[in-house]
Amino acid sequence: MTSHLTGAPGAAAGAAAEIARGERFAFGANWSHFLEGLTADRVTEAERSLRELLGATSLAGQSFLDIGSGSGLFSLAARRLGARVHSLDYDPQSVACTRTLRARFFPDDTEWTVEQGSALDQGYLGSLGRFDIVYSWGVLHHTGAMWTALDLAAERVAPGGLLTVAIYNRQRVWTPFWIGVKRSYLALPAPLRPLLVWPYVLVAGAASAIGDLRRGRAPWRRWQAYGPRGMDLYHDAVDWVGGWPFEVATPAELTSFFTARGLDLRSARTVGNRHGCNEFVFHRPRPR
Repeated sequence: MTSHLTGAPGAAAGAAAEIARGERFAFGANWSHFLEGLTADRVTEAERSLRELLGATSLAGQSFLDIGSGSGLFSLAARRLGARVHSLDYDPQSVACTRTLRARFFPDDTEWTVEQGSALDQGYLGSLGRFDIVYSWGVLHHTGAMWTALDLAAERVAPGGLLTVAIYNRQRVWTPFWIGVKRSYLALPAPLRPLLVWPYVLVAGAASAIGDLRRGRAPWRRWQAYGPRGMDLYHDAVDWVGGWPFEVATPAELTSFFTARGLDLRSARTVGNRHGCNEFVFHRPRPR
C-alpha cells in the first residue's frame, strides 16, 4: 500500500470550507506547528504511552486503524511497534502532517497507508475492512456527530480486537462555559485568538506548577520536556480552547453505548469531575 488521497470524496474541500466559515477549528494547522518542535523524546514518550494503553510490548502482526491521525504521532508510534497502520483524517493539514512523519521515519513503507477520509463516511470506513486495533484518541467529539462516529468506529473492530477512544468529559456547569469559549475563539480574527489561549495556559500552568511543587518536582521542567503522550502544554491548550465542533459524554454513557454494541470494557482512565478526556479500551470477544 502507498500513501494516497482517497477516502471521502470532497473531504479536503469540505474541511477547508468549514474552517474558512468559522465552523471548524483548524486542527491541522495546530498540529503542523507542533511538528516543528517534535523531538526524539516526544516520539519515545508517545510510543511508551501507547504500549501502556494497550498493555502490549509489541504490535507486530496486528492491523491498526488511526481515525483522526492529527499530527501522525500515534500512527508513527504504532508503526514503530510493528503494526500495519492505516491513518485517516478529515483535515487536509493533518493528513499532510501524518505524511510528513511517514516520509521522515518510514519512507516508501508498504505497511503504512495515509488517506484523507471522514469518520462519518460509512461507505469509506466499511471499505477498509476490520482491524485488530481501532484507535481514536480525542477525535470523535470533534466530528459534529459524535455518537454516529463512535458507532462507525466500533464497527471497524475485528473479533478479538480492541477499540481505544478518548472523549471529553461532560460537566454540568463547565461544559456550557467551554462551548461559549470555543465559539468566541472561532469568531475572533486570528491575531486576537491568543487572547483566549494564554489565560487558559497561565491558569492551567499555575495549577500544574502547584501540583509539581507539592510533589517536590521543578515546575519549569514540564515546559522544557515532553508532556504526557508526547504532547506539549501550549499546543494542547490551543486545541482545547479552539477545538470545535465539541461534544461530551460521561463514562457511564460511553460504557453503556459500547456494551450495547457487543464490546467489553477492558480498562478506563477517567478525569472525575474535571474537564479533559476520559480514556477507554474496549474489547470485542471472538464468537464462541
